[in-house]
Amino acid sequence: MIQTKGLTGAQSMLRVLARMGVEKIFASPGSEWSPVWEALAEPGVEGMPQYLSTRHEEVAVGMASGYAKATGKLPAVMIHTTVGSLHATMGMRGAIREQVPMVVFSGESIGYGEDEGPDPGGQWLGHLSNIGGPAKMVEQTVKWSFGVNNKAILPATIQRACQLAMAAPKGPTFVSLSMEHLFDKMIKDVPSVGFAPGATADPKGIEELAKLLAGAKNPVIVTEDSGRTAKSVHCLVEIAELLGCVVVETRSTGALNFPRTHPLHSGYDPRKALAGADAILLLAVIAPWHPASATPSPNATVAILDENPLRHDMPYYGYQADLCLTGEIESSLEQLLAALKSKVSASDSSRKQRAEEIGKKNNAQRKAWRDEALALADQKPMDTRWVAHEISQVLPADAMVVEETITHRLAIHRYFDGLKPGSFFAGCVGGLGTGLSTALGVKSANSKRPVVCVIGDGSFNYDPAPAVYGAAQEHNLPFLTVMFNNQGYLSQKSGIPKYYPEGWAVKSKNFSGLHIAPCPEYAQIIKAFDGYGEKVEDPGEVRKAVERGLRAVAGGQVALLDIRLKPVEQIVERGEG
Repeated sequence: MIQTKGLTGAQSMLRVLARMGVEKIFASPGSEWSPVWEALAEPGVEGMPQYLSTRHEEVAVGMASGYAKATGKLPAVMIHTTVGSLHATMGMRGAIREQVPMVVFSGESIGYGEDEGPDPGGQWLGHLSNIGGPAKMVEQTVKWSFGVNNKAILPATIQRACQLAMAAPKGPTFVSLSMEHLFDKMIKDVPSVGFAPGATADPKGIEELAKLLAGAKNPVIVTEDSGRTAKSVHCLVEIAELLGCVVVETRSTGALNFPRTHPLHSGYDPRKALAGADAILLLAVIAPWHPASATPSPNATVAILDENPLRHDMPYYGYQADLCLTGEIESSLEQLLAALKSKVSASDSSRKQRAEEIGKKNNAQRKAWRDEALALADQKPMDTRWVAHEISQVLPADAMVVEETITHRLAIHRYFDGLKPGSFFAGCVGGLGTGLSTALGVKSANSKRPVVCVIGDGSFNYDPAPAVYGAAQEHNLPFLTVMFNNQGYLSQKSGIPKYYPEGWAVKSKNFSGLHIAPCPEYAQIIKAFDGYGEKVEDPGEVRKAVERGLRAVAGGQVALLDIRLKPVEQIVERGEG
């Protein structure tokens, strides 16, 4: 049992979270949380979660996401009622799409000062409340949302929110807690509960998938988010080597799913890699190609393996699925590997030959990418490819990278090829504004390792940078921001020539919304937080600047490098979008 009888709702909340394994609370709350702050100050209570103030709701959710991705543990988030919930929805939407667990709490008032007991204040009636409350407001951006409506169920509801967040498919859950219930005394203890382990895919389905892959002449594996654990990566490597098959990541890959210098790693263009495939395994992939209904290899058999294979959170999903397996990735891959070992001979000469041919092709492609970058060494203003190449040459072996870019993403994937499993994380899914916060969350879980956030200047303008850098300074969580600054939004330009090749915008070179001008001196921002900032314009200075930034971080300073690239109006599209 968890002893909650006679404790306040706030005391019970903290004790229940601790028993559910929550070690950190990322918070940007309002005045309704004073009972929790009082409970945190209570002496002699051991094992309570660490409370980290983050100064902005999007930062709180982004930090929780980065922490969960980096550790696999469940974080909690505290935010400010309906107004804070609106700030948090963008991050929560990303978390549900990425299947990242967290339990999010918002404050609320249900008495508006009309009940006996502490008065929450007049602001609730006039400014803070909305019809349906915060739980109703956010329900489309989380797995499960509930406003506690009776003090008797408060502790058990917190338990349930934690369980549901960690249950497959993982994702954010949301609970609104009234200030009145946080003051109230609980009337009973609650039973201890545990988490339901993720289920391995159906054994018959695993056997069918193994037969499909073993019998295929040209199998291809497409992956996007299967590399959440090191064991998942190792299993996939063994599977690919046993089959002698292509593994391709998507451009939107959110984890390091397969070693990027491995001979069987075939880049980030599934459409190209799937040409001629007779069996396709979509492994933890949201959107492998577009349009969904146009399978790149028309005669292929398509299998899907994921915790949420049919993506019930998406309004449309038109992908071919001849075999659909629901299962936790790591254990399912272990079972698939075991099944394949009984069907595929490790000495099969035809598979070895195929693997050698794939390896030669992929190694040649990687060399071509490097040569392409090196050819840009003297170009000024700088090209993204050169910058990505140079950064990759000086990243420490234990570096952890968070990426929030659009235009530069493919170059980062191609050139950041020395990263190890568990050291790369996406900082956005469909929306910008959480990359810096995700990096801060990763750092909170890995205080001894260097964390680098690579971000576009357009993305940076969506992030609540003062709150992030302030929290980094307050909690001694220094990390390096490397800004790919092309002084605009290339996405504002790229669609016009496609849809209106002979239109007025192309003829006059007048692309609305393209520029971020005048370009700010971003390196000055970080100095307000006792950080290290530097603007980099010379291509020969990129490596040295990254080394200086990393030294500053190692010395306890948050750091920002503003790397000036070729401006958007000068960029010729290379078909990388």
